[in-house]
Amino acid sequence: MNAPGRGADVDVALYDTTLRDGTQREGLSLSARDKLRIAERLGRFGVRYVEGGWPGSNPKDRELFARASGADLGGARLAAFGSTARPGVAPGDDLQVRALLDAGTPVVTLFGKSWLRHVKAVLRTTPEANLGMIRHTVGFLRAEGREVIYDAEHFFDGYADDAAYAMATLAAAHEAGASCVVLCDTNGGSLPEQVAAALSEARGELPGATFGIHAHDDGGLAVANSLAAVRAGATHVQGTVNGYGERCGNANLLTVAANLELKLGRRCVAPGQLAELSALSHFVADVANLPPDAHAPYVGRSAFAHKGGVHVSAVRRDAGSYEHVPPEVVGNARRVVVSELSGRSNVLSKAEELGVADVGASAAAAQAVVQQVKAREAEGYAYEAAEASIALLMAREAADYAAPFAVVDYQASVGRRRDALFAEATVRVASKGQERLEVADGNGPVAALDGALRKALVPLFPAARDVHLVDYKVRILDGQDGTSSTTRVIIDHAFRGSSFSTVGASPNIVEASLEALVDGYEYGLRLARRETAHAGG
Repeated sequence: MNAPGRGADVDVALYDTTLRDGTQREGLSLSARDKLRIAERLGRFGVRYVEGGWPGSNPKDRELFARASGADLGGARLAAFGSTARPGVAPGDDLQVRALLDAGTPVVTLFGKSWLRHVKAVLRTTPEANLGMIRHTVGFLRAEGREVIYDAEHFFDGYADDAAYAMATLAAAHEAGASCVVLCDTNGGSLPEQVAAALSEARGELPGATFGIHAHDDGGLAVANSLAAVRAGATHVQGTVNGYGERCGNANLLTVAANLELKLGRRCVAPGQLAELSALSHFVADVANLPPDAHAPYVGRSAFAHKGGVHVSAVRRDAGSYEHVPPEVVGNARRVVVSELSGRSNVLSKAEELGVADVGASAAAAQAVVQQVKAREAEGYAYEAAEASIALLMAREAADYAAPFAVVDYQASVGRRRDALFAEATVRVASKGQERLEVADGNGPVAALDGALRKALVPLFPAARDVHLVDYKVRILDGQDGTSSTTRVIIDHAFRGSSFSTVGASPNIVEASLEALVDGYEYGLRLARRETAHAGG
């Protein structure tokens, strides 16, 4: 099977339905422009088919097909999605079928009923008429020059109900010219052995057909069912990026692709393209305005993160002892997390990662950091989510460490003046043998503190101007203590294209916030010094 436009042989064709089935996820909506950006990225990755949507269902999908006519999809074939003609209506007279043609795509993916329950209760027609609808609609679209992929909706439920009839629907599509017959686990409740058995029988019934799989994840088995289908002979797999989809989602096409290539030895993209997997996952999540799943297989930020001290010690000696594949193969990276579960190996690895040479070279310093982390996390800190603060904790163990500045005192107040709320902060900073006292206001005490701290630091350290607060997260610990509970504050910062997080903890939320702010500015200044050193070197 040759991948169009890539010149690379593949064993399994990837069919992406993020733009149609994926957008049925609650909270996910894509504009026509968003869809086109994703389609172009999928094509560059090496997906064989990109399903754009249902042109007969909404104006947005019609706009996508109009825009896509001049787009570079990198060899991927764009598909329009729709259903067989309605009962009693000839395909050429069915407005929905005509809309599929008007979309102008080289491929049409057509779904039809495989389950007698749907034929009788939903379509309200006869089994024979349903077979005719499948046969005639596929044949009509083929006569119009379209490649037709047939999605056998609810196939596995239909097969369990009446295997002979479910098989007859596949035969009708295949004999009418469908290039691929796709078995759909629409309700997502099948088991891998059921999928494999049904597909094996279908291959025996239709030895000349090409088979595919479309699995939903309601039983948490969509990826497993997709792989079972491939092992049983399917050469076409449908899914969505990040597993987006209705209810519990669809098969995660990225997880499927990685498993096909790395576990089953089945080529599905061009050589080297698998290294784009993580970037593709994050790109689509960003366009969809959804947070990436940190724990997603292969592509998640935590997919190759090591936290337990025993694990990290082993990984430092032999990475494969706790990693099933090298992270760089899928465009990811190994991470070591420092927390109360850490040992000295965690700290040594993190010191190497962050370039804190003193700790990396000193076992005693590393052990001192371990003890500090354990003690401070018992007080409410969380260093695994604040790597900048852990870097500073390490740096402060160096014999020649000197803080660039210190907050001598501060005050923050909030109140109401006439009809307006106000927040005001005063900060006194000591640095370079002098003190600076600054005042600032803001829409809250943290913003006011940040403003005052910035005003005090910028004249002394111009790089402080480039440190910006991006996000602010608060968690109340030990809530049974009420207003006396410890408050943990995590602040996300940006600095000249870099991002990092810091943590503070205290029974006083303002004190916790200031601690995280101070760490943020100090870490930003460290990055600035590193930039200057590299430029000079």
